[in-house]
Amino acid sequence: MRYALISDIHGNLEAFEAVLSDIKKEGVDKYLCIGDIVGYGADPEKVLTILQSLAPEAIVVGNHDWGVAQLMDPDYFNKEAKEAVLWTRKMLDRSAIDYLGSLDLIYEKGDITLVHGSLETPEEFYYIMDEGDAYPTSQLSRTRLCFVGHSHMPGIYYTEGAAMKRAKRGKVKMGPDKKYVINIGSIGQPRDGDPKAGYSIYDSSENTVEIRRIAYDVESAKDKILKAGLPAFLAHRLLEGR
Repeated sequence: MRYALISDIHGNLEAFEAVLSDIKKEGVDKYLCIGDIVGYGADPEKVLTILQSLAPEAIVVGNHDWGVAQLMDPDYFNKEAKEAVLWTRKMLDRSAIDYLGSLDLIYEKGDITLVHGSLETPEEFYYIMDEGDAYPTSQLSRTRLCFVGHSHMPGIYYTEGAAMKRAKRGKVKMGPDKKYVINIGSIGQPRDGDPKAGYSIYDSSENTVEIRRIAYDVESAKDKILKAGLPAFLAHRLLEGR
């Protein structure tokens, strides 16, 4: 089984469509979504409609989804993010907002766990940025693989005895006796200095995971954010992947 793992789309239609085009070439069987469908970007309704049409096997909620659904205080967010949450709330109808609010925090099935931030108090949405951040989630996970998003910083972390290590990027063959915490990257707003959209493919038959980066029309996504009257910072950061 080949799974496409997608996260942090953040209403960025151009990035989402480019990733879906790449996924189609890869012959993926199922989709798994790790939250933050909306927020920041200028096309929340279209992105949500497309995502629902894919009928993912599972979708877990992100903090921006909760913010739009009024399940998280807008003051939790920084100034630009708060403005985007409030704008996005106005752009969606009641059924879309209710849908975002209905999503679970955690999904667990077979070898796979999905959580937007971390398994440490998942409703607090802690960031996993490095090996030290990944270790508690590896210990709390009841499955061999835990896929996360939220930080917009892709990375494959794995247990090595009592230590946590980080694998090189690209396709990784996973060991059967190790536990993995995999930040699959952000489609709509990468923050690792690479503006290309990020997502991952997990092949359960080959026991591999691959973080992929896909170029898209960043200028169009930027211009839409500016035209919508959203903070300019959210537009220009896309060009730098930060």
